[in-house]
Amino acid sequence: MMLRGLASLGFETVCATPHQKAGQFLPSADEIASTHEALVTAADAEGIALTMPLAAENMWDQVFFERLTAGEIPSYDDGPAFLVEFQLAVLPTGLMERLFELRMKERLPVIAHPERYQPLWKDADRLDKLRNEAALVVDLGAVAGYHGRKEMKAARRMVTSGIAHAAASDAHSPSDVRVAAEGIAWIRKKAGADAVTRLLDTNPRKILAGEHPDS
Repeated sequence: MMLRGLASLGFETVCATPHQKAGQFLPSADEIASTHEALVTAADAEGIALTMPLAAENMWDQVFFERLTAGEIPSYDDGPAFLVEFQLAVLPTGLMERLFELRMKERLPVIAHPERYQPLWKDADRLDKLRNEAALVVDLGAVAGYHGRKEMKAARRMVTSGIAHAAASDAHSPSDVRVAAEGIAWIRKKAGADAVTRLLDTNPRKILAGEHPDS
C-alpha cells in the first residue's frame, strides 16, 4: 500500500491533494471529503501512523479565479496555504501581482513542481522573485530523474542552490514510493542530511502552518 510505504520512509504527514482543473478534474467538495474520510479510516484500521491533511492541487485557471474571487480556494485543512500549479510552457500573465495580492491577504501560495515550468529554466531572476512570494516545492521524482532530463537538472539545481523550500513525493501509486526514496537519497548524498531535514520536515511544517519558510 502506498501510504504504508511512505510511512516506512519516515513520512509522518502525507497531504491529500486531488487535482482541481477546469474541464478535466473537478470532483465536488463533498466527494473529496467523503473519499478522504474513507482513506483516513482505512489507514487507521491498517495501523498506518500518518497524519493526512486534505487540500487540492489547484490549476491556475478560470475555476481557480472564480474560487479566488469567492474566497473559496481549497487549501491545506482550510488554512492560509494552498497548492497551485501552472501550464508548463507559459506562466500566467500578471502572476507576480496576483501572488503579491494573495500575500497581502495573508494567504500562502505553494507552487507545485517548479522544476517543470519551462520559463524558469533559464531565468534565475524570475525564479528568485517567485520564491519570495510563494513556497516552492520540488518533486522527489524529478530530483531522482524520472520526469525528464531538463526537469531533473532544474530540480537538482533548486535543491543544491537553496532555491527550493521543500520537496514532496507527489505519489500517485505504490511505485512512486521507491521513486521518492531515490530522490531523498540523492538529496542526502549531494546536499547533506541538514537539507533533507529542511526540505522534508522543517519547511513543510512551516508551510502547512501558513508561514513562508523564509519569514
